[in-house]
Amino acid sequence: MSLKNKRPVIDQLNKILEAELAGVVRYTHYSMMIFGYNRIPIVAWFRSGATESLGHAQQAGEMITRLGGHPSLAIGPLLETHEHDIGQILRETLQAEHKALGLYVGLLGLVANENVALEEYARGLIEQEEAHIDEIDKMLRKPGDVDMSKEAQDLH
Repeated sequence: MSLKNKRPVIDQLNKILEAELAGVVRYTHYSMMIFGYNRIPIVAWFRSGATESLGHAQQAGEMITRLGGHPSLAIGPLLETHEHDIGQILRETLQAEHKALGLYVGLLGLVANENVALEEYARGLIEQEEAHIDEIDKMLRKPGDVDMSKEAQDLH
């Protein structure tokens, strides 16, 4: 892979790797903390998110090693409010997805017009993170509400 300055790109990819590994832990934890009538589909959704985050972490690690870098062994920050109602868990998830989106947007800024593979990688993950944010926003709305949730509006 050709890049003029690889160090900032590797650093950004390591931030992404750490954030995605934190997502694995977060989503796994949340899947265990869901209670109530709608538990089964929500648990499945969080477990799917954990699997997806692991895949994203692996992709970031592969990009790092392609560039000659060393993947971080750290895990990004984990927000834990100890408030485990589904609404609070979804609000925490929305915040984490916005942070991840910012990391991918930052990567795109570093590689735009320099490396097609990294640029496409970043664009693809931006699309996925935006879709996650939209899905969580819809989950935070009450049935019949068509307007964006207050939580999503606050983050825009």
